[in-house]
Amino acid sequence: MHPALQGLITIIIGVGGCVGYYYGANMLLDKVLFPAKGPNAGRNINRAGMIRPWIFLFPALCLLGLYLAYPVFATLRLSFLERLPGNEYAFVGLENYTKMFAEPKFNEALLNNMLWLIVVPAASTGFGLLVAQLTDRLRWGSVAKSIIFMPMAISFVGAAVIFKLVYEARPEDVAQIGILNHLYLLFGGDAPQQWLQIPFWNSFFLMVVLIWIQTGFAMVILSAALRGIPEETIEAAIIDGANPFQIFFKIKIPQITSTIVVVWTTITIATLKVFDIVFAMTNGQWETQVLANYMYDKLFRANDWGMGSASAMIIMLLVTPILVWNVYNARKEMR
Repeated sequence: MHPALQGLITIIIGVGGCVGYYYGANMLLDKVLFPAKGPNAGRNINRAGMIRPWIFLFPALCLLGLYLAYPVFATLRLSFLERLPGNEYAFVGLENYTKMFAEPKFNEALLNNMLWLIVVPAASTGFGLLVAQLTDRLRWGSVAKSIIFMPMAISFVGAAVIFKLVYEARPEDVAQIGILNHLYLLFGGDAPQQWLQIPFWNSFFLMVVLIWIQTGFAMVILSAALRGIPEETIEAAIIDGANPFQIFFKIKIPQITSTIVVVWTTITIATLKVFDIVFAMTNGQWETQVLANYMYDKLFRANDWGMGSASAMIIMLLVTPILVWNVYNARKEMR
């Protein structure tokens, strides 16, 4: 079957199934189980109102349980097991975690993830805030925002391929197609550089890709927050003699701090799970390993399900406190 036709059929079945489920569930609830007629009409309406939200939530709860809750518990179980020949398993307790923490590649991945966490959220949020402020009052600001937001529409792998061409290095006697090497030679560089093979600095070259993508997200959210600041406070600051820098840092920033925190934590979660960029550009070589790529190597290359599952649990443990804190702050804002 042609992929386009297959996709169309999937959409029709998916959308039609959802519409049919909700329509049929409502009909069953209102016409069969709790009909709104007769002496018990009022009680039936109340009962139907109590059950209806659970009917609507049932598909989502089932899918969450199947694709989120079950894999978490299955991964936790596998992290305490060792896979033996013949598809047999043996319980080894914390041995997988002990071996994992003793591996230099895991420690390298952990340190690199910490470096990504320090640089990427700060840079993405900072650039997003800067762009939101600078384009807010410009006539062509919406065009600039659209261009900066455009990378959000590109997949991580697509962005990695684009930047791999930016960092591309050809022999010295051949024309350079990589923009960075072309500029490097144009301004007096002695020879083309293999930018992705330079230890420590290559991690920053990889981070640029994620910063480029996430800046648009930060800009859109923070731009909306800046527009929500009451004009009266800014006008009062101008009357009191505040300069633009004082207005920005002492008036605007304090009023959108909660939004900045939300953007920061959202980008932090995306950074902790980064995989596609590293996999497509270096595959963890030249000291660029990260936790998600390390997990992939263990699970699908080394076929070591125990250590692969253990590394997955480490990623989940690192993400969970940030998620909990984010949810707590969101609920606090709603009160």
